[in-house]
Order: sequence, then structure tokens, then C-alpha cells
Amino acid sequence: MKKQVKKQVKKQVKKQAARKQPAPLSQSEQLLFSGALRHDQAWAQYENPLLRMSFWSMARQFPGMLAMIGRIAWREDPRALIVLVAAQLASGAMSAFLLVATNQVLVHLFADGPTPQKLREALPALVMGGASSAGSVLLGCLIVKVEGRLYPKIELSCRTAYYGMLTRVEMSAMEDKDVQRRLALGQYGTDSVRRMLQNSVWIISGLMSLGAAAVVLASLHPLLLVALALIAAPRWWGAVVVMRRAYASQHAWIDHRRAIDVLLHPITRTDATPELRVHGAGRLLIRAQEDMGRTAAAEKARLAGAEATTEIVAAALSGTARIVAYGLLWWLLVAGGMPLAAAGTAVLAIRSATGYLNQIVTQLNHMCEESLYLTDMDEAIRLGGRYAIPDHGARVEGEGVDVVLSEVTFRYPGAERDALQRVSLTIPKGKVVALVGENGSGKTTLAGIVAGLYLPTSGTVRHNGVATDEADRESVFDRVALLPQDVGYWPMTVRANVHIGDPARPVNQQRVEAAAERADVRTVVEELPNGWDSIAVKGFERGVRLSGGQWQRIGVARAVYRERDLLIVDEPTAALDPKAEIEMFASLRSFAADGVTTVLLITHRLAATASADVIHVLRKGQLVESGAHADLMTIEGGHYRELYELQAAQYTTAAVPAPRKELT
Repeated sequence: MKKQVKKQVKKQVKKQAARKQPAPLSQSEQLLFSGALRHDQAWAQYENPLLRMSFWSMARQFPGMLAMIGRIAWREDPRALIVLVAAQLASGAMSAFLLVATNQVLVHLFADGPTPQKLREALPALVMGGASSAGSVLLGCLIVKVEGRLYPKIELSCRTAYYGMLTRVEMSAMEDKDVQRRLALGQYGTDSVRRMLQNSVWIISGLMSLGAAAVVLASLHPLLLVALALIAAPRWWGAVVVMRRAYASQHAWIDHRRAIDVLLHPITRTDATPELRVHGAGRLLIRAQEDMGRTAAAEKARLAGAEATTEIVAAALSGTARIVAYGLLWWLLVAGGMPLAAAGTAVLAIRSATGYLNQIVTQLNHMCEESLYLTDMDEAIRLGGRYAIPDHGARVEGEGVDVVLSEVTFRYPGAERDALQRVSLTIPKGKVVALVGENGSGKTTLAGIVAGLYLPTSGTVRHNGVATDEADRESVFDRVALLPQDVGYWPMTVRANVHIGDPARPVNQQRVEAAAERADVRTVVEELPNGWDSIAVKGFERGVRLSGGQWQRIGVARAVYRERDLLIVDEPTAALDPKAEIEMFASLRSFAADGVTTVLLITHRLAATASADVIHVLRKGQLVESGAHADLMTIEGGHYRELYELQAAQYTTAAVPAPRKELT
């Protein structure tokens, strides 16, 4: 909608900033959070502006919002959309027919003559009214059926487009906090699109019914439209104000409820139990939630009082307008300008129209809110498209992978210095290559560039002679298996946690078990209560909790299951005991035994690098040394030798202090 809604929000914020009242704040919130606990999310950014938007500003935006949701619905199922709109139009016509039929029934019942004759004369109108009611019911059923067909399609389409976009965004863009935040805001729109369509259907239905009532009133007497306006105007205003009060009350309660939940959640966690007991932290949390709860209750009561006052004013204005309107009806009856039956119909039409107005106001408010999130999703998809990994380029061909880096420099978005500076090195096919260096030396960044996750800021990276910035990146990814430092804990079965390493092929239980055997985790899995069908997250049926070391072995099994030419391993033994660590490194070195698979190993355990074919030493983003272990150890003052000897010194035998004598 060309950001119309957001512009209006900003305008309203500037216009009424002076009237903004601070949210209530408990002493505990000030102590624990230094203020109100606010999420940096889309709904938190929009809720206060929505409280200040007028009904007319929302009404002006309705056509644009309707066009936006209509385009999405038309793209997914134009036939269902046509049926839905036609059914809504017909439903409005049924409302008009029902009022006309009611008027005819009243005309016949209030006419002179015997009652049986009046009933017979009213029978056609009664039949028409019954048919209109039955038609409305049938149309309502049709609308429900079409909505059930259309809404899931729209929601699925938007969700697929949004999350599919996220899987294609360059890693460097995800590292940019501003881009990442704008992309993340779009997630709320995947749910908003369905609710927004529902809101628009309700608004159209209300407008149709309101229009039908207005047409009937105009046909009875033109002045009845004035009567409708007199009664509707205060009800309209009252509905908007009361709704705003309720909305404010809801968010005031949510703010405190959120803070309370954040405090109480640790009490349910076993990892927080020691401090809760020993430090007495539990007592602090309980006192804080009581303080916040009292503050929330007081604010709720204040807003409820304000809402009651608004309702009284609205009711008084509406009542006065109703008296004036009924006075107009009385004058028309006395003056002979309207029969009694028409007056009765007018009363029914006015009452119906008032209800339709309330419906329109409420749904339009919700639709305006949802449109903000939907606009975020639309903008996120377009933004993700600008930062998407290209789906074209030269394919990487050949057996195995030779990787050559030439003068590679890389800087993360927003960083003040380069993470890598003019690095040139080779990772030959079928070899074990180690990257070593202190924390922050650029090892993990370099591994990401080798994997094709990042493109260098300058310089080139070639896989079998193909530069990554000119390559079909899918062909680069298809050559790589990753064992990251933080193994992904996917909330699915243990089997699926291994299979997700190569999801393009059908799951193969034999391959899964073979990979687990090689990672030395098969026995652990098969001893679980539900074996391979165990859910690898506690809190679900069949859920289990795996240790950090077991998860690292699952990560190894995942990489083995993938069976690719380049295995990149980042700190694979951080959660393993010494014996398991030795076995892990021996297993990783065996991958290169076929002369095709390359192992790129990142580790601080330099004893494990001694058997590597090539060791590249990084320091502050620069390549300072390369070679085999024996060659690097001969360099006097060499950085690798210094790091190796420092670690080796930790294992030298030290003097053991004499035991203390026990007091007798």
C-alpha cells in the first residue's frame, strides 16, 4: 500500500505526542528491568500509534488495505474469491429483502379489517421474509465453506514465500542487524494475512447490510436517513472510544503479564533450581511478581473507570439522539407522512444499522493493525529478494574439491575492521587441513567463506577453478558437509536429526544407522526408550534430553550421513571427555583416507593438528604461517610453535604438594 498506513501512524504519533501518558511502572520493574519490559518487535512498535489513530484515518486506508489483500487472494484462488464476494453481496441483498418483507407484514397487520384476512394478506410477505432468512443462512454456509478453502491457501502461500525467502538470504545480510531486524518483522504478517481477510469480509458484510438498511429507510422516507445519522453518530464515536479504552487496558495488562512471566519462568527450570534455593532468588521473584500484579490490577481498574465514563457519555449522547430520532418519527406519523407500519420497519432498520456500524468499527480497527504486520511481511520479502543468493551461475564439477583463496579480505556489515585481510591459501583435495589461531583470529569466518556462506569483500575463492561469486552457489553447498561448533538441536526425532544432513534424498534407515555407528552414537540412540523415534527435545511425548557430548556426536553422524567431498569441522570436541576426544579426531582423520574427501578442521586442541597434512595459522585475520606440523615446529619464534608449546606445558608433571598432617 506504498506505506500509507505507516505514514499515517507516524503522523498521528507526532500530532498527539504531547498527550502521551507514561505507562504505570512498579518498583520491581524499575529494580529488575530499569523500566518497562518491552519487546523490540512489530506489535510493540505499533500498539501505541494504533491507540491514537482516528476512525476516519483508518477508513481512508480501507480501500488500499482491501486492494492489497484482494491481490493476494486473487493470485491464490480467483474462483473462490469471486464466489466469496458474490455471496457477500447476495447476503446484503437478503438483508434488504428481509427488511422489505418485515415492512410488508407490518403494513398488512396494521391495516383495517378482520385478523384472518390480514394474516392471509401478510402471508406472501412472511414467505418472502422466511425465504430471505433461509437464503442468508445458506449464503452464510457457503461463505464458511469458501473461507475454509481460500484462507489456508493464502496463509500457506504467504508463509512459504516469507520463510522460503529467509532460507535464500545471504549470510552477510543476516549479519547486518538492521537488515536482520527488518526481515524478522515480517514473520507476524504470515498470520495477519488470514486475519486481515477475515476482517475485510466482516467489514464488507457490515457495509452491505448497512447499505441495505439505508436503502430501505430512504424508500420509506428520506428524513429517516437523517434519523439514522443522528442515532448512529454518537454510537459510532462511542464504539471507537470504548474500543480504544479496551485496547489500552489489554496492552497495559499484557505489559505487566509479560514481565511476570519472564520472572516466574526460571522457577520451572531445573537448571535455575540451585540459585533459587541457595541464594534465595526465588523469594525475590515471588515478591516482584506480587508487586507487578498489584500495579497491573490498579492500572486495569483505572482504565476500566475511564471506559465506564466514556460509555456513560456515549450512551447519553446516543439516547438523546434516539429521542430526537423518535421525535422525528412521531412527527412524521402525526403529520401523516408515514404509516405506522413504516415507522415500525424504520425502528428495526435503525437498530440493525447501529449494530452493523459497531461491527464495521471493530473490524476496521483490527484490520488496520493487521495491515501493519502484513506490510512488514511484504517489505521483508522484497528486501530478502534484494539480498537473495543468486540461483544461477557456473556449476562446480569434478571429483572432490580443490579450494584456492587469493587475496581474500572480508568485513562483516557494520564492523570497524576486517575479519580477514588478504588471505591466500590452498585446501587441497583429499587432505586433512587444519585452521588454528587464537579466538578472533578469523578461523570460523574463513570456514564460512570456504563453504560459500559468505562472499569475500575482495579477492577470490575458487572451487575446482570456479569463483564462488560467479558460481551456482547450490553446487558449492552440495559439495560441503558442516559440523559447526554449535550443533543444531532440531525439535524432531533423533532419526530426523541425522537425516536433516541430507534431506534431498529419501530417508534411509540403514544409512542413518551406519552414520551413527561411525559417530559412536548408535548404541546411545538405540538404548533410548523409543529409540530412533525419540523426540530430541524434552517436553513432548517420547521426548528425551541429550547431553552436549551426545549432540556433538549426532552432529558428526549428520555430517557423515551427508557424504560430501568437503567436510568442515569447527571445534568438534568441546563437550567431549579426553578419551572421546581422541576417538573423535581419529574418526575425522579417517574421512580423508579415500584420497577424495577433504577435511577442514578448526580446533584449539593443537595436539589434534599434528597429523594434519597442512596447517594454516591465522592471527588477527591474517595468514601468518602454513605447513605441516614438523615444519612449523622448526620455525624459531613461530606463532604455531608458541601456541603448541604453551598447550603442551599444561600437561607437564608439576611438583605435588605434601599432604597436610591431620590434627589429633
